[in-house]
Amino acid sequence: MTKFRPCIDLHNGQVKQIVGGTLRDDGAGPRENFVSEKSATWYAETYRRDALMGGHVICLGPGNNEAAHEALAAWPGGLQIGGGIRPDNAAAWLDAGASHVIVTSALFDTSGRFLHDQLSAFVREVGHEKLVIDLSCRRTTRGWTVAMNRWQTLTELDINTSTLDMLAGHCAEFLIHAADVEGLCNGIDEELVSLLGAWGQIPQTYAGGVAVLADVQKVHDLSHGRIDVTVGSALDLFGGSGVKYTDLLAFNQR
Repeated sequence: MTKFRPCIDLHNGQVKQIVGGTLRDDGAGPRENFVSEKSATWYAETYRRDALMGGHVICLGPGNNEAAHEALAAWPGGLQIGGGIRPDNAAAWLDAGASHVIVTSALFDTSGRFLHDQLSAFVREVGHEKLVIDLSCRRTTRGWTVAMNRWQTLTELDINTSTLDMLAGHCAEFLIHAADVEGLCNGIDEELVSLLGAWGQIPQTYAGGVAVLADVQKVHDLSHGRIDVTVGSALDLFGGSGVKYTDLLAFNQR
């Protein structure tokens, strides 16, 4: 059964919702849908109160370590951590309270070539059962292609059954942001959800485009209940009007 999983996206130490792919290294600021007055700790404590497991804290660039540590301390074992994770710091994040570490860019060189040795290094350091591979992607002529560096750089890795089969034995879960619809609240990428659901060999969480509660149900229907879902900019906790947090809690209890 599809479940709602919560998120805490951090930028410059604040909880934010941004439009996918607008966070860049060239100095241009991201398009922000929401900047919270509440701390990362408040969100973590809320998720802990409501027993929401498997959510993710994503550090979008530098300046987020303090807020991330505070969130993990508030809900130890209840949240995953991603953003800037490397083999040499992954274990420390687990010690700080993360249930899993989430990795993307560290699995590729600067040109986007996949580094099998890096994946092996992560598995040696933390074990595959503590590793989540982020396959956030953009639509290309090849279908969907994994994007790294905050979704700015396309890699050589495409989202297909061969890729999923190749990686599944080296991690506990996949996290997939559909970067082209992330933050737009215009609906999910139905084809991508269908592809992931048809494969469905290990746990997966989809993010991107949820606008109303019906989109959450659609993820369930299209994936045959095999994919969990997170909700960002549309959620009332993040200033949105399309999805109520209390409705998501009820969705998880159905």
